[in-house]
Amino acid sequence: MKTTVIFKVAIASVGLFFLWTPLRADAQIVPRPWVSVGSQEGDVTYAVGARALGLGAELGVGPDGAVGVDLLKFLNLPVISPYVGVGYYTEDKGVAVSGGVQVSATDNVFVGVGYNSIRGVNGQLGVKF
Repeated sequence: MKTTVIFKVAIASVGLFFLWTPLRADAQIVPRPWVSVGSQEGDVTYAVGARALGLGAELGVGPDGAVGVDLLKFLNLPVISPYVGVGYYTEDKGVAVSGGVQVSATDNVFVGVGYNSIRGVNGQLGVKF
């Protein structure tokens, strides 16, 4: 129990740090969409998301049919973009915290890995326009 609380507080603290991080001058305005597939307690989870200007949103489906939305804050670096987020899910799942990283694979494709306290560990595949 204490480990879970410490983990959630750590993600929230890092998230607040990212809120005050300035955006790069060449930050991309065009949204970057992605799809995500993961696993939590043996259940397959899904999500779709998009980001622009260092902020993102993800609509996900978790275990027991729980549906929720996560708001994400990205740290825009040249190749790698770590992120943290917070969301809310139905089916009495409540508040979720998330974190992860997206990496540019080519000029138009990126991959990522993330963790969501409701949807578990997930892999991401997205495109850049």
